[in-house]
Amino acid sequence: MKADAYGLGAKRAAPALYHAGCRDFFVAHFTEALALRPFLPEDARLFVLNGLLPGAEAACADAGIVPVLNGREQADSWLAEARRRDRRLPAVIQFDTGMSRLGLSGDEARVLAADAAFHEWVDVRLVMSHLACADEPDNPQNSDQLGNFRRYAGLFPDARPCFANSGGIFLGPDYHHALARPGIALYGGAATVDRASALEPVVRLDLRVVQTRTVPADTRVGYGGKHVTGGETRLATLAAGYADGIPRHLSGVGAVYFDGVRLPIAGRVSMDSITVDISALPPGALRLGSLVELIGPHQTLEDVAEAAGTISYEILTSLGRRYHRDYVPA
Repeated sequence: MKADAYGLGAKRAAPALYHAGCRDFFVAHFTEALALRPFLPEDARLFVLNGLLPGAEAACADAGIVPVLNGREQADSWLAEARRRDRRLPAVIQFDTGMSRLGLSGDEARVLAADAAFHEWVDVRLVMSHLACADEPDNPQNSDQLGNFRRYAGLFPDARPCFANSGGIFLGPDYHHALARPGIALYGGAATVDRASALEPVVRLDLRVVQTRTVPADTRVGYGGKHVTGGETRLATLAAGYADGIPRHLSGVGAVYFDGVRLPIAGRVSMDSITVDISALPPGALRLGSLVELIGPHQTLEDVAEAAGTISYEILTSLGRRYHRDYVPA
């Protein structure tokens, strides 16, 4: 559910997933958990992947939200909060198994596992780590991390192990353990570099036409005048731009579609608009208010990301607030 459910709306996505059977929900920041809590039933469990910044422990305990403890300082602060309340508090422990991003090192995990006071006051519900290369099934770092995770998880035998992200799920049952944490896969994004393994698309993005025009040869289009028409050209201006999460790197290389016809972006993507060449369409096919496809059956999320030189995660999480959003029941 982090990053507002990858840009698609956590307040709508989380209840839908709850009704599908999910009970464990992960966000990155404590503020995300607080915002989502009112939209989930009481038996839903909320976890904060980044753990807590100093001073947030009391509010987290009051809200019944479970922090992921990524270092000894966070663990000590959560232990102190439990002692202050004179009751055990739940937590998750994350290990750094080879990504060097978040989590306890092996030595830190061994020290914490031997800390009797920590076990007395902290109820370790899960132990977890994160795969760095799960989207590359043949990458040897996957098995290296799995071996490390198994060793560290053995230090906390009463906690459920949680390891696989979206790509990790497709690595096979050795990576699944008690709980998986799919992210991009929930929203239809390809979880591995093997495009054939992409799941059923979830997102469609259509853009409105706000103007069409015909211009003669040698006409400059857009900021900087970098695009110059080679002949008489019909253009359409679309009501979205980089303020809406459409990457500027699509300038001159990306496209939209209408009735299966590719319409290349002409000139630079600007803040609030994009101009596309619609000469391949019959005259009058597009008019004020017409919709063209940026993400959909003719152009996948991964296609757009590839054209922009980025990844599908960035495309989704950048989608702006100005779109009208329709949520269609499954």
